[in-house]
Amino acid sequence: MLTVDFDRLRVGRRTRFIDVGAGAGRHSYEALRRGADVIAYDMDEVELKGVDGMFGAMQEVGEVPPGGTGQVKVGDILDMPYEDGTFDVVLASEILEHVPQDERAIAELVRILAPGGILAITVPRWLPERICWALSDEYHANEGGHIRIFKADALQAQVEAHGLQLTHREHAHALHAPYWWLKCAVGVNRDQHPAVRAYHQLLVWDMMKAPVATRLAEKALNPLIGKSVALYFHKPF
Repeated sequence: MLTVDFDRLRVGRRTRFIDVGAGAGRHSYEALRRGADVIAYDMDEVELKGVDGMFGAMQEVGEVPPGGTGQVKVGDILDMPYEDGTFDVVLASEILEHVPQDERAIAELVRILAPGGILAITVPRWLPERICWALSDEYHANEGGHIRIFKADALQAQVEAHGLQLTHREHAHALHAPYWWLKCAVGVNRDQHPAVRAYHQLLVWDMMKAPVATRLAEKALNPLIGKSVALYFHKPF
């Protein structure tokens, strides 16, 4: 399940790509499939071991085009061990809502982006996220949880203050918003609740089968209740 449009990111062979806050690696895998030089960067060493293993498995079964590379790196978004302008594409998906010092994090993302490169940031969208917070403290008030709700215009202004230019904004995952509202209503850890299980099965079926009807429905609903907002920026030369 991808939150960003890789065609819009122009990821291809030899693209220098870093996935900051890579987690389980979903975006890193897609970049590697396109032949990029990929760094999956995260604080969670355990998660990254799984990502590293998947990189190796992809190589073994021939899913990686010639020249594509995948590496993992444990580190902090506030102090990334890379020189200025190292990467053609910098992705930070669903991470800034967890970071207390978001201004400093944004400055680091901009710093490591090469002139002419693309920065993509995704965060939970204000309205769906606000409903989750209203329904459940447990959803966000936990260690490592969401500490703020972004408004897209304010986040855009934060990034533009560093000299980048917004090129596109879009919403994603509208079908996932009601799922999280449901989980917040019944208890975020009650995964075996009948309604939660049924909705989860629907989402899995949708991701595996990708039927046209649900794709069209999500496209229509994304502007209204898309769970995430994605912002794309260009760094001038």
